[in-house]
Amino acid sequence: MEKIALIVGASGIIGSNLAQELLAHGWTTYGLARNPRPDVPGLQPVAADLLDPTGLQAALADLAPTHVFLTTWMRQETETENIRVNSALVRNVLEALRPKKSVRHVALVTGLKHYLGPFEAYANGGALPPTPLREEQPRLPLDNFYYAQEDEVYAAAERDGFSWSIHRPHTIIGKAVGNLMNMGTTLAVYASICRETGRPFRWPGSEAQWHGLSDVTDARIIAKQLRWAATTEAARNQAFNITNGDVFRWSWLWPRLAAWFGVEAAGFDGTVRPLEAELSQDEATWREIAERQHLTEPDLNRLASAWHTDLDLGRPIEVMTDMSNSRKRGFLEYQSTEDSFYDLFEQLRADRLIPS
Repeated sequence: MEKIALIVGASGIIGSNLAQELLAHGWTTYGLARNPRPDVPGLQPVAADLLDPTGLQAALADLAPTHVFLTTWMRQETETENIRVNSALVRNVLEALRPKKSVRHVALVTGLKHYLGPFEAYANGGALPPTPLREEQPRLPLDNFYYAQEDEVYAAAERDGFSWSIHRPHTIIGKAVGNLMNMGTTLAVYASICRETGRPFRWPGSEAQWHGLSDVTDARIIAKQLRWAATTEAARNQAFNITNGDVFRWSWLWPRLAAWFGVEAAGFDGTVRPLEAELSQDEATWREIAERQHLTEPDLNRLASAWHTDLDLGRPIEVMTDMSNSRKRGFLEYQSTEDSFYDLFEQLRADRLIPS
């Protein structure tokens, strides 16, 4: 049976990698975004505003996807607004597709805030769950837009008869320009500025993160899990953590990343030193680097998302996940985290996003 995918958020880190994965396996693939980019050969663009139900219905009028992948969200000022806006975008997509009766599976990408709570909850040292994080852990008694999005998927699945899967990655490592949460590129830009200015590549986060165990999620491996879950009977109606499959300590990895760029590494020295403050005066420096090196993106803020990197690296506990739920159901992919970073850095250089 033909597989027709609609990727919602196709221009993001996850969506663009998922498009490549599906196309490589013969799927007919449509990519929905407000402003689609021709980055992925073979991806058929769909332009629509997810918060405009009428326009969305018109944009999807001629499509009858069998599989829907929801890989985007819209950041708002408060969690109340996050809930209102991000539940609406899920609801609007599924309502627009409902008359076709073509959808067999819907996959929703959320993340570890399912276990940690909204940004402000763990950033302010609220109650934190035991690690490793497991899918069986109950929802927190906190407002959380991930829960609202899940509930929209569950309700539509019950109503319309499709299966679902929920995917909870840790920090995504992959290429995307203009992305709100982009640690790999943020660290690459920071290291490039350190090399330019002679500053040390200084650890910005907490002692717990520096010494504790951690993991991350390569954009390519979540793409593989999304395709697997969409076509595997044992994966129907399940939530899955998704990480590379290895664990590391930043105290081990940080000097290796510094060495790749040829800069001096500086570890945790007893003080949290947020990267957002560190980079706040570097916009002009980056523009100078971009002009001299003929880079394609001179705007530091379109490459670096220091605020999110600070939240990840500043957590007051180690954060790592358990992968048993997908492993026991047959998903056995693995990705070296060290290679995830190096592969990304090489790609950023090849695409003239960071200097050589």
